[in-house]
Amino acid sequence: MNVDPYTPHSGDRRYGVVHYDLAIDYRVTTNRLAGMATIRLRMQETAKHVSFDLVGLKATKVRVSGDRAASFRQDDRRLKVAFGGERASGQELTVTIEYSGAPSPRRTRWGLLGWEELEDGVLVASQPTGAPTWFPCNDIPSDKATYRLEFTADPEYTVVSGGAATRSTQRGRTRWTFDQPVPTATYLMTVQLGQYDDDRVELGATPGRLFHPRALAPRVRSDFAALPQMMETFVEAFGPYPYESYKIVVTPDVLEIPLEAQGMAIFGANHVDGSGGSERLIAHELAHQWFGNSVGVARWQDIWLNEGYACYSEWLWSEAAGGPTAHAKARSHHASLRTLPQDLVLSDPGPTDMFDDRVYKRGALTLHALRLTIGDERFFALTREWTSRFAGLAVTSDDFLGLVDEIADGQARALVRTWIDELPLPALPAARPRR
Repeated sequence: MNVDPYTPHSGDRRYGVVHYDLAIDYRVTTNRLAGMATIRLRMQETAKHVSFDLVGLKATKVRVSGDRAASFRQDDRRLKVAFGGERASGQELTVTIEYSGAPSPRRTRWGLLGWEELEDGVLVASQPTGAPTWFPCNDIPSDKATYRLEFTADPEYTVVSGGAATRSTQRGRTRWTFDQPVPTATYLMTVQLGQYDDDRVELGATPGRLFHPRALAPRVRSDFAALPQMMETFVEAFGPYPYESYKIVVTPDVLEIPLEAQGMAIFGANHVDGSGGSERLIAHELAHQWFGNSVGVARWQDIWLNEGYACYSEWLWSEAAGGPTAHAKARSHHASLRTLPQDLVLSDPGPTDMFDDRVYKRGALTLHALRLTIGDERFFALTREWTSRFAGLAVTSDDFLGLVDEIADGQARALVRTWIDELPLPALPAARPRR
């Protein structure tokens, strides 16, 4: 497990996390957080110390299982834990960290990330490096772990996170517990607080939940009415939905863009207009549950695998819903991309440009070009094999290319490499898709 070159100041290659157990008490009115993180890890290298990412919060006590001589020190980005002696590669140990403070977002080249106070509540949006603003972690996308989150808050607030949830009330405070047994990247863990209504919706075999301010209820119910059909379309195209439920939070605040999290999506009040104005975004965030969340990238340079498939899913849904076909969408976006600078390599766009819209659209066009080349039957068989074989894992472009070679052939692999490894935008193949 290596530190990601796009985020070189995050993560520690010397270990991988097996499980996070987080116990957090938070008061909205004062923005005060007190937390205890119990982290079970496995050493990847023989080492005398490890580091955890932690930003804006202060560690007050650290314990290492079976090691009374362990010590710690902290700077503005890292919590370094020194062992009493050398720990061997392959050894498992548990580190317990007590910490507290007033959480806030961190400033990065991609803007403010992580814990953000809303007008009345909290939003957490961590991609790519915001997770350390609310818990100590190994903040690299390749290090997936399971989670248990116990979050205590004032009773008037609903708390939402991924995984199965229970709640109880003690001494005037409400404790919410979430279990996430599916391996999850740190940036996809989230917690949302607000005074929300909770609507239940059946998404085929998957329970769905819509959390929203009461005042937005008519708009939310109208705009998300197509969600069951959207889920049905994607399950047919991509394979079974990968989690036990799908939750959507609509905040009362305005958000620049919607956000995906593990088993969840978060939208702003500006994304619900009662007229379906954000339908493509709803499709995009749902598709991320397969592409990016279940099958995640091992390194940020391959983010086209997440965003290309999510963007292409918008086009597939448009076609399924009776709108413009995926082919029509592809032709239109291809024409638009031809007018833009050809200075971005899709398989390695660089940290500054990894969220550039060209990554999203060229990624989707790569998939459409592959579909045109190998035909619908093999393309969707490949997609379902991708989501099945690599579920819960962290992947690279080479993994995708290997699967293309296996299911299609070397010619198809070469075509994909042209789209992702070369600067000039290739022409779309002349063939039209047939379902």
